[in-house]
Amino acid sequence: MHDVIPTTPRSDRLLLAVSFACFAIAGVTHVSTAGIVPTAGATILAVAGVYAAARYADRVTREALAHLSLAFWIAFLAIAGIHAIGLETAAGAVPGPTETLVLSLTAVTWGTLFSACSATVFLGFREYGVSTGVDVSDEVLDGDTSDYSTR
Repeated sequence: MHDVIPTTPRSDRLLLAVSFACFAIAGVTHVSTAGIVPTAGATILAVAGVYAAARYADRVTREALAHLSLAFWIAFLAIAGIHAIGLETAAGAVPGPTETLVLSLTAVTWGTLFSACSATVFLGFREYGVSTGVDVSDEVLDGDTSDYSTR
């Protein structure tokens, strides 16, 4: 019997959520503290986010990846509009601790920016036909040009 509910082949949104979380935490960690250890930790988290984004991009269609990239860029531009107003001003308009809201907005900003960039880069790789597992002929590597005229 066939499935009744259509699903995206091999889609795993958990990878996308992990990627976004890694990017958000890396951005907040790097912004809120100074030093080599937090910077190294933020870099490791960003690399983990890129890896999770790459795994997700490999599992979805090109059209879905294009829509995801566009959605992240629109979300980033919306968050950037809040930065134009001022994070403290925007956080002050919402009930709750201002410092926590500013930190949350910063995390969402970094998460959307890095997610938009990674989705766009992986979409570009797919558009230009970059693929893994491509075998390169030994003739190309050796630089043998004997088939061509030297005139």
